[in-house]
Amino acid sequence: MSYQKNIIAETTGNSNFRKVIFTGKKSQLVVMDIKPGESIGKETHDNVEQTLFFLSGEGLAIVGGVETPIGAGDVVVVVSGTEHDFINTGKASLKVYTLYAPPNHFDGRTHQTKADAEADFADEEFGHNVR
Repeated sequence: MSYQKNIIAETTGNSNFRKVIFTGKKSQLVVMDIKPGESIGKETHDNVEQTLFFLSGEGLAIVGGVETPIGAGDVVVVVSGTEHDFINTGKASLKVYTLYAPPNHFDGRTHQTKADAEADFADEEFGHNVR
């Protein structure tokens, strides 16, 4: 099964904190809408690499303890085992699409808010058990 859509439209049109839009055998495509003042949340993926593409908004990347500003057009690749967080420091949503390899969330999972994502212990456990 393959996937083909306009990722800019998918990302711009997403109002959910996190929405899994495609899961393959070895990778996963997710769109995110990080509200002003929110963050993705400090995390470390032991066996997953993550590539984040920032479509719009502005924020702060904290990767491996190093802080750098991020904005529209930026990309950040986080290798497995690296602690990271991304914080929206702007006044508008930070729109992101991200690729996980291998998949880090249940296929089709949507979290409307960050609180929903944090309360989904099964999805979090899925990510920790990826090999």
